[in-house]
Amino acid sequence: MVSSPEETGCGILPAGFLIEREVEPVGRWFLAQWDRINSTRTISANIMSESSEDEDGEVEEDEFEDDIVYLRSLDPKETKEQDHYRVLGLTKLRINATDNQIKRAHRQKVLKHHPDKRKAGGEDVKTDDDYFTCITKAFEILGNSQKRRAFDSVDPLFDDDIPENLKKEKDFYKLFGPVFERNSRWSNKTPVPKLGDDSSSRDYVDNFYSFWYDFDSWREYSYLDEEDKEKASDKWERKEIERINKAQRLEKKKDETKRIRKLVDNAYKNDPRIAKFRKAEFDEKAAKKKAKAEAIKAKKEEEERLKREAEEREKKEKEEKERLEKERKKAERAAKDAARLAMKAEREKLRTFVKANNNFAENPDENLYHLTEVENICTTYKFDQITKFNNELTNSKTPKEVFLKELETIKARLEAERNKDMLATSTTTSVEKGKSAGKDWSSDELQLLVKAVNLFPAGTNKRWEVVAEYINQHTQTPEIKRQAKETLSKAKDLQSGNFAMSSMKEEVNKLAFDKLQQSQKRDVKVESEASQRTETPAEAMGLNIAPWSADEQKLLEQALKTFPSSTPERWDRIAEALPGRSKKDCMKRYKELAEIVRAKKAAQVAAAAKKS
Repeated sequence: MVSSPEETGCGILPAGFLIEREVEPVGRWFLAQWDRINSTRTISANIMSESSEDEDGEVEEDEFEDDIVYLRSLDPKETKEQDHYRVLGLTKLRINATDNQIKRAHRQKVLKHHPDKRKAGGEDVKTDDDYFTCITKAFEILGNSQKRRAFDSVDPLFDDDIPENLKKEKDFYKLFGPVFERNSRWSNKTPVPKLGDDSSSRDYVDNFYSFWYDFDSWREYSYLDEEDKEKASDKWERKEIERINKAQRLEKKKDETKRIRKLVDNAYKNDPRIAKFRKAEFDEKAAKKKAKAEAIKAKKEEEERLKREAEEREKKEKEEKERLEKERKKAERAAKDAARLAMKAEREKLRTFVKANNNFAENPDENLYHLTEVENICTTYKFDQITKFNNELTNSKTPKEVFLKELETIKARLEAERNKDMLATSTTTSVEKGKSAGKDWSSDELQLLVKAVNLFPAGTNKRWEVVAEYINQHTQTPEIKRQAKETLSKAKDLQSGNFAMSSMKEEVNKLAFDKLQQSQKRDVKVESEASQRTETPAEAMGLNIAPWSADEQKLLEQALKTFPSSTPERWDRIAEALPGRSKKDCMKRYKELAEIVRAKKAAQVAAAAKKS
């Protein structure tokens, strides 16, 4: 209840007359009133509780400094260079001051230094140039966690000095300990390890320096920005100010990182514990080295004795291994010879059987075709395949049907391969096709086609493009350019015999047939081992070579590597490494392989260049 003079409807009350008025508590007084109403404590207890709250929550005025001389010396226009902790009287607490302490310090300064208070006390206050603005600015910065962190990062009372080399070893902990303690305030990681003392273990010291070498600092320098982006006239100027400020902050951050690194380096260099650990490590290594040398010396004599025994034992083992290796190679050679002879016998069996049945042919053209296919089977089939085929022929009551069925199977497989190649070359442009479409193939081109087909067998990457390029490179009519699809079609016609009116086919067939008749007249029983191979129609045309087995090919390649060109009588030694092959055979095979490689490379490079 409050008493005050009041005007009534009947007039003015005389001075000193009091009336009662009901009021309501607000703010913290309302909370205190609410606590009293809902509390079971007595009035005396409530009064004591409030007194206690005031004692705990409020701070005596003399808890915070009040340097009136410093406050009056402040320039309201230079607040950025001022010590905001000192302005609020928190010089002793500084970074350790809590938010509640900052609020109470500000409230104390407002109550003492507000312009209205001072005016009421008779002081002449200039509102536009009064130090109270500095108090407001200090609370604005320290009361905001982000702005306070920026100010704390450049605290004018913080000592950034780094100790240098020591004069006395015992001064290390006194000199560097406080510096590390002082700089630990910037760490994002807590707790920050202490420097320790002489009794610290090696692991403790290593962990300490590892922490500080990887020090994660929150210190930043936005408070020192020379330009305020909020004062920019437009967004472009704001972006430019932000860019400049960011670059300046980064440069200061780098300097801070160098400062911390220098502190850690200096400490590590002067730390007596590091020297002690290094000496202990050196002594330990020296002791180990000495023990090792003695062990080696003691062991050397034993090793020499064991070495002599081992040498004798190894000599015997080596002799035994050489003997076993010779026997193994002899057995392998015999097995290879047996396999080669078995393969040769199966081929000869097939040729003899087909020949005994008149090549299952009814006319010369069919006879030539069947002979060619028999040689193709002898060349391409493996031992198991040709043995199976021979068994089917000899055990069948209708060998002709078996033979023709096998030819159909081969033809179907070749047809599938051709279709696949044709599909791969279907992207040929119509302009390229027009260059050679409709032009007849000359005898020279057909010979080149047959040769290229043998040089680039099925499985060659982009086979028909490479074959076409080979023909175009070697033809006597360079103005005619053959394409992959056209080449594939002509090869297909040559294989299937669909150009009966072609004079080239007649000429090739006639030549092959004449040579075939000559080969059939030979007496295979009186020929030498190197010349006992039956000459096939394909060989008669010069389109194929006496087949080399995969094992022979590997032996040849290995012999070429073993006996380089500088080896005396090189080809004689290579021939010795290949049973059943003469020096001439090896040289001829080498030249053929070299020609194939050169032709392939040239054709493939040209085809790739043309496509690109």
